[in-house]
Amino acid sequence: MKPVRLDAEVLPVETRALAKALLGCILVRESEDGTAAGRIVETEAYLPNDPACHAFSGRGFRNATLFGPPHRAYVYQIYGTSFCFNLSSECEGRGAGVLVRALEPTEGLPLMQRRRGVDRTRDLCRGPGRLCRALAVDRSFDGADLFLGRSLWLGRDDWAPEIVRRSRRIGVTRAADHRLRFYLAGNPYVSGPAALSPA
Repeated sequence: MKPVRLDAEVLPVETRALAKALLGCILVRESEDGTAAGRIVETEAYLPNDPACHAFSGRGFRNATLFGPPHRAYVYQIYGTSFCFNLSSECEGRGAGVLVRALEPTEGLPLMQRRRGVDRTRDLCRGPGRLCRALAVDRSFDGADLFLGRSLWLGRDDWAPEIVRRSRRIGVTRAADHRLRFYLAGNPYVSGPAALSPA
């Protein structure tokens, strides 16, 4: 079943709720090369006044999207080579977001394999940098409206909910004890350890 585009009203605005609600949604990237898409299987919440959030130090040129309307694409670069895809959350002006950490590929596998230079399906989108490369998502999408745009959008199919678990976030040193990583239990496309405490 092809995914149906989501309406903005379907997703919550509060950061934790959004991080959970995104699990199972389909992230779709349409380009001249074709369509690539994957089911969101892992997210991390970055709250208002969260020391680990890019908005913590205040609004600036690079993080302005986090302070804008909710559900906009916030894309930033790490290590000078990889990009990370997030959604802004909370009410405008608050500064928070949800990082999408991993996808289960659902469409356009050959295209993603060419972009990533790997054949193994499990490794195509298992991690935030990998999924952005597989979907050809870069800083040009920062601020994009995911409900109106044609190149990058969110959808849903007839997927049935699975068990959601949570853990500490991965790769953060500030507020490292906060259990704000959410993932689908037992899903092989999750980027971090599978055996973690339930939400």
